[in-house]
Amino acid sequence: MNAPQIDVAYIAKLAKIELSPEETERFSEDLNRILGYIAQLGEWNTDGVEPMYHPLPAFDAVRADIPGCSLSNEAALSNAPAEEDGQFRVPKVVESAH
Repeated sequence: MNAPQIDVAYIAKLAKIELSPEETERFSEDLNRILGYIAQLGEWNTDGVEPMYHPLPAFDAVRADIPGCSLSNEAALSNAPAEEDGQFRVPKVVESAH
């Protein structure tokens, strides 16, 4: 099975990257060699092999979603530089569209 060929000059043009002819040739060879290795993987018999997303077992490190004590509104606002109507007051960051 032949590996697909990558047109590096075309991709460089799309990416608006200027490559010298030597760079284009070198990157073409490198990328085509990589594609050749990937094509070899398709030749392996993987019948009965379960798909995996990581080579090592991964465990969920997320804590349980159990409600706990939270700050009162007054406690949360006690160190705020500015508050208004029981809410944090922050500087305007978006100008009006008018």
